[in-house]
Amino acid sequence: MPRSQAINRQYLREEHFPHIWYPGCGHGIIMGAFLRAVETLQLDQDKVAVVSGIGCSSRLPGYLDFNTLHTTHGRALAFATGVKLAKPELTVVVMTGDGDLAAIGGNHFIHAARRNIDITCICFNNHVYGMTSGQVSPTTPFAANATTAPYGNVEHPFDLCALSEAAGATYVARSTTYHAVQLPRIIRKAIENPGFSFMDVISGCPIYYGRRNDLRTPVALLQWQKDNSVTVQQAAKMTREQREGKYVIGEFVDRRASEFCSEYQKLIDRAQGRAA
Repeated sequence: MPRSQAINRQYLREEHFPHIWYPGCGHGIIMGAFLRAVETLQLDQDKVAVVSGIGCSSRLPGYLDFNTLHTTHGRALAFATGVKLAKPELTVVVMTGDGDLAAIGGNHFIHAARRNIDITCICFNNHVYGMTSGQVSPTTPFAANATTAPYGNVEHPFDLCALSEAAGATYVARSTTYHAVQLPRIIRKAIENPGFSFMDVISGCPIYYGRRNDLRTPVALLQWQKDNSVTVQQAAKMTREQREGKYVIGEFVDRRASEFCSEYQKLIDRAQGRAA
């Protein structure tokens, strides 16, 4: 058996396969990248917690053999915050979609970043509500088509990386499912950061986004990701107009700041007279 297969199967609940994702969905690429990051870090499976809300991406914890929670729509970060406060020794990772995270879950998102709680949040960003037939989400590109925007979307999308940086996240990065070699490295760095880490991963949905936007095959979606991605270094040399419609990929924030659980423990120690 190839080594890469052995790594993945170690962390999978194979009895729950085949998975629900359509052929060509990018979510499996992100799952593989996450498992490679876990293997590289040599994390103890019993000390990893993976939390999700509702959506195509949020089915992922059911396939993974860690401590897993499949929770309610938009509330994954709220549940994950409770897990991290109760068991700060755990590595807590949230798997979420653009609708789950940035619409109904938007308030939890900005406050998890503001607190700088040691949680890694990975957004599977496919630009639509893929599980419920392809409605417009907060990241659907302007003028793109969706089931609720058959003549083009008139709303401007969130830049989730800019939003998380402004809210206080201490590690922020973006990649795509085309950049499958880069993905495990960035996920690993996100997990290693002792604070709130956010990753925006552009993922293809050939059924509900691709078909309505002349990207009818998985290959076309991957080619689109490639053609419309520029690195942070390239973007720095481009004008605002030249960057329009492009995805800037790479690391945006990598800094250190006081972490919520650590500060909360200091408060408890002071209240109980145990402060040094």
